[in-house]
Amino acid sequence: MFDKVSRSWELVKASASVLRSDKELMLFPVISGLVTLVVAATFLVPAIALKLFANGVGVGGVLLGFLFYFVQYSIIIFFNCALVGAAMIRLDGGDPTLADGLRAARARLPSILGYAAIAATVGVLLQGLKNRDNFLVRIMAGALGAAWTLATFLVVPVLVSRDVGPIDALKQSVALLKRTWGENAVGQVGIGAAFAVVSIGMLVLGLALMGLAAQVSVALGVAVLVLFVVALLLVGVYQAALSGIYSAVLYRYAVSHETPDAFRGADLEHAFLPKD
Repeated sequence: MFDKVSRSWELVKASASVLRSDKELMLFPVISGLVTLVVAATFLVPAIALKLFANGVGVGGVLLGFLFYFVQYSIIIFFNCALVGAAMIRLDGGDPTLADGLRAARARLPSILGYAAIAATVGVLLQGLKNRDNFLVRIMAGALGAAWTLATFLVVPVLVSRDVGPIDALKQSVALLKRTWGENAVGQVGIGAAFAVVSIGMLVLGLALMGLAAQVSVALGVAVLVLFVVALLLVGVYQAALSGIYSAVLYRYAVSHETPDAFRGADLEHAFLPKD
């Protein structure tokens, strides 16, 4: 177990070195986040104002929920593809621009929309299970959600690198997971856990400093709060960009066993040992 955690840490550090060499990659999750917020407002504000869910969800609510998921997933997957497309160029030794990443995503737009429809369907079904009163059903929904996240981790690199449809991309992602590093998914979990610890630490520190600042001045307390909110958002952006690079490298090595220059020091050979 220690070896897996150690290798994951090496991969995270190597991914961070790639991100440091091309900080523009963080623009993709920033734009994605801003667009998804606008879309969320266009759905939620009318729904609340018109009290669409006052009498329960109903068929109309389910359809609206699916449409919301579809649009949101389309945006998120599109910019993830743009990020991974740019990361692929960087891993090949190039110097990608924002336009290069967007161009790579636009080239796969039909497949992106198709996969967004699949992801939206799964999202609605999982959310329906999570809303049940049965505790065991909610636990099952959480487990299924985690399995779906692992199974689809390489879908975006597949969509970017291969001219395939969404179903084939999903199948190939699952096949790569089973064939190579299914038992070493600690790398993906490790990134989320590490950033969760950082975020919690920042939150606790921010609240403490805000309390101290508020004793001096309410305005100073608000300023400290705003500062730490911005810092947390930046941490989220960094995590999103780092995860995109991580998925691109995992895909590249799983398919061709090529180790990009930034990963020469990482123990990728053991990270991709096939399952017994």
